[in-house]
Amino acid sequence: MKKYKIFLTLLVIFFGILMISPVYFMVKISISQPQDIFTQHPTFLIHNTTAKWWRWIFSTKEVWAPFIKSLEVATLTALFSLAIAVPGSYAISRLPLKVRYPLVLGLFFTRMFPEVGIALPISVNFIKWGLLDSVLGLVIAHMIRILPLVTWILVGTFETVPKVLEEASSIDGCSRLGTLRRIVIPLAAPGIAVGTIFAWLGSWEEFTYAVYLTLAKRTLPLQVFYYINRGNWFLTATYATLTAIPVIIITYAMQKYLRAGYMAGAVKG
Repeated sequence: MKKYKIFLTLLVIFFGILMISPVYFMVKISISQPQDIFTQHPTFLIHNTTAKWWRWIFSTKEVWAPFIKSLEVATLTALFSLAIAVPGSYAISRLPLKVRYPLVLGLFFTRMFPEVGIALPISVNFIKWGLLDSVLGLVIAHMIRILPLVTWILVGTFETVPKVLEEASSIDGCSRLGTLRRIVIPLAAPGIAVGTIFAWLGSWEEFTYAVYLTLAKRTLPLQVFYYINRGNWFLTATYATLTAIPVIIITYAMQKYLRAGYMAGAVKG
């Protein structure tokens, strides 16, 4: 048993290092001198640090417009997706199994279509509607890919909320909407937090729809791609590191809702 725990610990450490290494090298390149990177035997540790790449992207003022647009689109996409998915998922979770199961399969079916094939007709229609190169256009497009996933997550979350609590709340005189707001949603907070993280991250990193629906006002992923095409490793790594910072902040901020045993003790006997 002790050997098994040691092996499991080493395995976790190995995969942890494997996952963190790309992020570490990205940060390292963004604060390193060219002679430390373009060498025959580059070192693993950071030696000669510099902030000139960060000063450059902020001094050119090319970062703020893409950053703000991506932040705005991701936040609105997450809020709108939750506004639709929370009541919809709750309603689906309370349907009979023979009805609920086909609906959940239908959510998966919507994710089977390639986004490249969907983005072109969407962009044609958005041109007609005047939504090209707009925040609203990107939000609607992102919800096409994010809303089914968030709904699927929340359906499973609401299924774990005991119906006994809703019945007890109804007996105490609480309305159906009041039960949803005061009982169900607080108990489903961990799942809603997960759905929020997936919705926000899915929109923040989205690239395909941004390519088709953006002309002049680029998002942050498009800005990173622009410097990849230019072949500048250091600016690419700097922009990529900047892109990762909000992800870390959002994930850390939502961690308090991801507590295990959130519903422990909700039902006794």
